[in-house]
Amino acid sequence: MHVSVVLFTSDLRLRDHPPLRAALDSAGTVVPLFVRDRAVTQAGFAAPNRSAFLVDCLADLDSSLRERGGRLVVRSGDLVEEVCRVVTEADADEVHMAAAHSRFATRREDGLRRALEADGRRLFVHDAVTVAVPPGEVTPSGADHFAVFTPYHRQWAQARLRDVVAAPRRVFVPEHVKGEPLPARDDVPGISPALPAGGESAGRARVSAYWRRGLGAYDDTRDDLGADSTSRLSAHLHFGTLSPVELIHRARRHGGPGAEALVRQLAWRDFHRQVLAARPDAAHTDYRTKRDRWRTERTAGDDIEAWRQGRTGYPVIDAAMRQLRHEGWMHNRARLLTASFLTKTLYVDWRIGAAHFLHWLVDGDIANNQLNWQWMAGTGTDTRPNRVLNPVTQAKRYDPDGTYVRRWVPELAGLGAPAVHEPWKLPGLDRATLDYPDPVVPLSEGLDRFRRARDKQG
Repeated sequence: MHVSVVLFTSDLRLRDHPPLRAALDSAGTVVPLFVRDRAVTQAGFAAPNRSAFLVDCLADLDSSLRERGGRLVVRSGDLVEEVCRVVTEADADEVHMAAAHSRFATRREDGLRRALEADGRRLFVHDAVTVAVPPGEVTPSGADHFAVFTPYHRQWAQARLRDVVAAPRRVFVPEHVKGEPLPARDDVPGISPALPAGGESAGRARVSAYWRRGLGAYDDTRDDLGADSTSRLSAHLHFGTLSPVELIHRARRHGGPGAEALVRQLAWRDFHRQVLAARPDAAHTDYRTKRDRWRTERTAGDDIEAWRQGRTGYPVIDAAMRQLRHEGWMHNRARLLTASFLTKTLYVDWRIGAAHFLHWLVDGDIANNQLNWQWMAGTGTDTRPNRVLNPVTQAKRYDPDGTYVRRWVPELAGLGAPAVHEPWKLPGLDRATLDYPDPVVPLSEGLDRFRRARDKQG
């Protein structure tokens, strides 16, 4: 009997899953496999919030497979070794998996291919599973990737998307191929109190609810901090419980400015992946160096810790940093503000901020996280690298009533706008009653420091 293995990685769904469909088309029996790769843990990427969300995803995937007569086989260890072990046990001829784009993932894929081919087996890697338009599919003349989003988006929007693949009705798994018990969320320490549930079922429920209540107004409300009206689909896209291809097809059928704005955000996601695929060092080094002499933990330890704890004295920054810890997620506009504040106002190395985000963000991935941090630090693809976002001006624009600030900074819950955004301006007695710090640095002083530093490097 012909057997195929389907290796799930960051594509933890059954709907619109080309590797699973291809495996079922070529074999009567498949082994749906997920390997808890110890290299991910050793690299420090298995942060608590993502580990807990992953547990939910695996449980949901297993449940969906069992509804179709199958099950998920989970193994732990070295990914290449475990896949080869399962292939031998199942006497499988081939392995199917989604293409990956980080340096770590592509090296792992290459190692698996070599090991399988040495044993007479084949590896089939499928594009457009975790992205809509794979890296390298659209490129500028004379270069291997786009460094500016607008021309990239112009070509990306014209690219033909593959059709959506239906979920299988039945999945047959060899009984003798065994896996480990599924991990439990309760076994993961240190997770955020309000971390959402993971899994394809939760992701699709979120899409259905958002399509009914939020998508139409997305273009108007996505920057509104107090309204909290973004899609919150990022974690599901990161783990692949939702398909970006399917979302784009659905949004385009829906139509309207809100749907168009959502599709544009999915284009940004693909844009960062094509940058990282072409320049993998950008995960840790400047894409376009400004030769900054950043302040570090040694020279700015108190400021950095105030930023991490949400005690900078700038309410919108502190609200965002507290939301991050509580939910494992942060509003997109708030991500821009906190990153600008750390790198420009405090002039702290962007890698320090990126590492903190990767520890807490359930949707944290190398491409989006690192390259968005570089965007705000002015070392990435931003065409205005020296722009600085003023947190007070931005707060008054995107949280005019102070709803977001009061939600996350209870010390200021009794203040109205605009005082809630500038509590240091309150009269002496009113200010003294607040258990809230003064600003770690005046904005003008931070701006001058940044401009002087960049001028020196120019």
